[in-house]
Parts: sequence; structure tokens; C-alpha cells
Amino acid sequence: MWLAKWSLVLVAIALGALLFGWIIEKLWVIVLPVLLAIVVCTVLWPPTRAMTKRGMPSAAAAATTLVLFIAVLAGIIAGIVPSVVSQAPELANKATEGINQVQDWLQGPPINLKDDQIDEGIHTIVTKVQESGTVIASGVFTGVSTASSLLITLGLVLVLSFFFIKDGPRFLPWLHSVSGGRAGRHLEVVLSRMWETLGGFIRTQALVSLIDAVFIGAGLLILGVPLAPVLAILTFIGGFIPIVGAFVAGALAVLVALVANGLTTAVIVLIIILVVQQIEGNVLQPVLQSKSMKLHAVVVLLAVTAGASVFGIVGAFLAVPAAAVAAVAVRYIGEQIDEKSAEANIPDDVAADEDIDDAEREGVTIDEAAVAPKGIAPKSITPNAG
Repeated sequence: MWLAKWSLVLVAIALGALLFGWIIEKLWVIVLPVLLAIVVCTVLWPPTRAMTKRGMPSAAAAATTLVLFIAVLAGIIAGIVPSVVSQAPELANKATEGINQVQDWLQGPPINLKDDQIDEGIHTIVTKVQESGTVIASGVFTGVSTASSLLITLGLVLVLSFFFIKDGPRFLPWLHSVSGGRAGRHLEVVLSRMWETLGGFIRTQALVSLIDAVFIGAGLLILGVPLAPVLAILTFIGGFIPIVGAFVAGALAVLVALVANGLTTAVIVLIIILVVQQIEGNVLQPVLQSKSMKLHAVVVLLAVTAGASVFGIVGAFLAVPAAAVAAVAVRYIGEQIDEKSAEANIPDDVAADEDIDDAEREGVTIDEAAVAPKGIAPKSITPNAG
């Protein structure tokens, strides 16, 4: 009976999770801009709050912050596109030379592969790369094509971000008034903790990723690796997808260095990346992240894998923040269960005295007989003045 009961519980949980995922998938066109806008707001809210504290109207502060954010993004894009366009032909030529060198090496001892085997292997690699490109493209634009275009989705993200950072402080009081006293209190606490956790996680990851990008990018520039600014930006973006993002960005940098500068430079780049990532993982993150935000590496890896398999690159990007927020909810539920268990272990006479003392402090009239346990005379309470 115990096994049957818990089997039914697990089946119910699985069905609920499946239904929740199906609803999100069907409403992904709406859910995606909202989630991205919330992530953007965690970055834009601190400067907006600083401006509002200095007397600037909330709408003006939100608009100013958003315009500066767009200007920074536009400047980054404008800075890397010419570099990619100018260095791409040279990189393609060196990639061809590198492939020919690898082919000659494979044909010689001790491997001694035949031409048809090498051609078959190259064809398989090219096919896999093309399939991966298709998967990446579909993952990036999942849910966007049905929203007419990527520009419309990005525009919706910007509009939502403006209203979120402008009217965000009014949301919790409104939700508290709508949901009622007890439920509103729980929702307010949970959502406040979720917002603090999400904001701290995003800002910490941004700082850690920026440090990684600066040091790795500086190493690539010193070594003369082509597309160093682009690789640095990809390292920064990859930092928001823990474990997987750092591995992919590092592997890409090493590959470019191998093709363009040779084996020695590629080994040096690999050493630089490993050293920077070790310092990041063992020094920066433990110092910058609070314990409440930390997730086990297994949870992070599973979350990224699940998010990427269901929603592509966007899912991988949002997986860890979603897991961190879910962990906050689980911790709060555990706290409430512990509090209820502790209250259940309090003797009846102590609990009755605490209820009456609370009522006296708050100036509330209560029914003494209702809170007094059997065999104990209720205390006489006179409501406080006012």
C-alpha cells in the first residue's frame, strides 16, 4: 500500500509537469517575451531604482535605462560585425589549409587511412555540422516565427521591460490585495525571494562572464588569434549557460586558434581558458554568489540539458534561472512545513498564551475560550485603546 500510494503520487506529479510543459509550449510565443523581459529587468532595475531615489519620475528613469541598454547592445553589434566580415574569408582559407594538413597527417603513418575513408569521415562531419546548425537555428527561433518576426518579439520584450521596471514596485501590493491576507503574504514573500535570487544570479553571472571574456579575450588578442573580439563576446554569452556554454565557447576559441595560428597557439589558448575557468569556478562564484543561490552541478547540468532539449538555446539560457527560482519555492515550502511541525509540538497551554499575547500586542479582541485548552482557565483580555 505504501508503494502504491507513492506510485500514484509520482504519476500525478509527472502528469502535472507534463501538462504544465504542454501549456508553456503552446503559449511559448507569449511566455518567451515575458521571461526574457523579466531577465532584462533584473539587470536594468538597479540603475532605474537609483534614478527614482534621486527624484526622477519612474517613467523617465525606466526610459533612460532602456535607451542606454539598447545603445550598448547596438554598439557591441556594430563593433563585432565589421570584424567578422573582414576576417571571415581569411579564416575560411586557413580552415581549408588546416583540413588539408589533417588529411595529409591521417594518410601517413601510423594511421595510414585511405582517401575514401577520409572523404567519408569529412562528409559525416560536414553533415553533422549542418544538422547542428539547423537545430541551433530552430532553437533560437522557436516560437518566434509564429509571432511574425524576430523584430516583433524583440520589440515586445523591450515594451514589457519598460512597463515592468516602471510599475514593478506596484505589483506585489496589488497581488497581495487581490489574493487576500494569508495567501497574499505567502505570495509576497515567495515572489520577493524569487526576484532577489533571480536578480542576484543574473548579475553575478554577468560579472563572472565579463571577467572570463576580458581575460580570455585579452589572451586571444595577445596571441594574435583572429576574431578575438567575437570569441570574447561569445565567451560572455556562453557564461550564462553554465558548464555547457563555457565548454562550447572554449572549444570554439581553441579550434579557431588551431586553424589560424597552429598547434602551439591552440595549446596556449587551451591553458588560458582552463586557468580562467578554474579561477572562476573555485574563487569568483563562491565569493560572489550567496549560498541560497548555489545549485549543485548535477542539477545545473540536468536543467540545461532539459531546457535545451525542449526549447533549444533559449531553453538552455533560461534553464538555470528557472531552476534557481524553483529552488526558492521548494525552500519556502520546506520552511512552512518545519514551522507547522514546530507549532504542532508546542504544548497547548504555551500555544494559547502565545495567541493571547499576540492579540494583546495587536489590539485585537479574541475569544479566550476558543484558544484556551481544556482544563485551563482563559485569560481576561481588555482590548488596547485605539
